[in-house]
Order: sequence, then structure tokens, then C-alpha cells
Amino acid sequence: QVQLVESGGGLVQPGGSLRLSCAVSGRIFSINTMGWYRQAPGKQRELVAVISSGGTTSYEASVKDRFTISRNNAKNMVYLQMNSLKPEDTAVYYCKAWAPPSNFWGQGTQVTVSS
Repeated sequence: QVQLVESGGGLVQPGGSLRLSCAVSGRIFSINTMGWYRQAPGKQRELVAVISSGGTTSYEASVKDRFTISRNNAKNMVYLQMNSLKPEDTAVYYCKAWAPPSNFWGQGTQVTVSS
């Protein structure tokens, strides 16, 4: 099993920044890729960013150049730095771990972008 705990969400004004954190524990050696998803009210959950075990990253088009995903393997942490936030970024953000043949999710953290 892998346990994921997100933190760092909150209310921020448009144009502001937040850094989400995901603490990883359990069978960490089984994890290869880590990622962040988000789900806005009434919408499907969507992939925001992923990072491989080797550090290769990929982003959803609307967040590229604004969000940065990173991982600190020594601290068992994954981060999502979010800059230039927009109201449409409002959602619950989830951390996900790919540990074949299983996937694991955190409980989510709310991000609200509003003036």
C-alpha cells in the first residue's frame, strides 16, 4: 500500500500563487510516476501534471508555463507550484501515485481562486 496526504490548498486571489505538497509513505519503492489531478464542480477529474521517477515532466496545456511539478525523493514529497492562478484553476487537487499494477490517490485539497 501507498499513502498520500496533500496539503497547501486554500483561497487565493487571481494572479496569486500556491504550492501544494503531497507526502508519500508506505511501499514507496513500488512507485514510478507521480502526478497531480484536479476536479472542478460538475466536471470530470483531469490530469494536471506528471513527473516520472527520472524527473521527466508533462503538463496539461492550460497550466503549462504556470505550474511546476517536482519531487524530492529523499523526503518522499511531491510538489505542485502554481503561479498566475486563474479562477478556472479552482478545483479539488489530488495527488496520484502509479505503482504497477496499482494506483493510489490522496484525499484531495481544495484550491479556490477568487477575488
